[in-house]
Amino acid sequence: MENTFKDKVALITGGSSGIGRATAIAFARKGTKVVIADWIENEETMDLIENLGGEAVFVQCDVSKSADVKALIEKTIATFGRLDYAFNNAGIEGTSAPVQDCSEENWDKTIDVNLKGIWLCMKYQIPVMLEKGKGSIVNCSSVAGLVGFQGLPAYVASKHGVIGLTKTAALECAKLGIRVNAVCPGVIQTPMIDRLTGKKKEAEAQFTSLEPVGRFGQPEEIACSVMWLCSDEASFVTGIAMPVDGGFVAQ
Repeated sequence: MENTFKDKVALITGGSSGIGRATAIAFARKGTKVVIADWIENEETMDLIENLGGEAVFVQCDVSKSADVKALIEKTIATFGRLDYAFNNAGIEGTSAPVQDCSEENWDKTIDVNLKGIWLCMKYQIPVMLEKGKGSIVNCSSVAGLVGFQGLPAYVASKHGVIGLTKTAALECAKLGIRVNAVCPGVIQTPMIDRLTGKKKEAEAQFTSLEPVGRFGQPEEIACSVMWLCSDEASFVTGIAMPVDGGFVAQ
């Protein structure tokens, strides 16, 4: 995959931490110019990329807002002149509650960021990629897009929606040179998991017990999967929802 990524441009939403950060660094290691989008800037991510000798720019963006996403794509083109890869990763877990207790506010916010946000990103990414006749988009779903989880109705619905949206975009773009896939992470050691567990050993053990491999996944393991889906080695792969989950959905 060495020659696939050099001097190309990758956009990663939710790139300031966790899976997004790991993927941004993975692209930078391959010589890809990176656009990091997030609602807050984390200078550590930029520093890590610059220390690798990579080239990156940060753009503040709320993916649930059309104007922000449009400006993000315009900034990408103004800075680097092209867009080859996109990892639409920005997402929130929302508030835990059963279906009947899920608030309308929580539902709307979770759907807006996790599902509408990915739709908006593709809405503006695809036309730019069409100009060059080639591109690869990876959307971040979850194992919660493949199976149900009690207490997270909005999150689960949003992640299922991401997979349906990914398949539709993949079919629409199949003959246009753009591949669209989704990655479905299992329980990954990220700030999101830290928030859910409170970093308490007992709570962490409950999550790791869900994984047949008996451990958390690491952000870098998801990044490797995203890189493969974007690479020319996956040239015949489009419209899939790929679990990277330690065997979770095999149970």
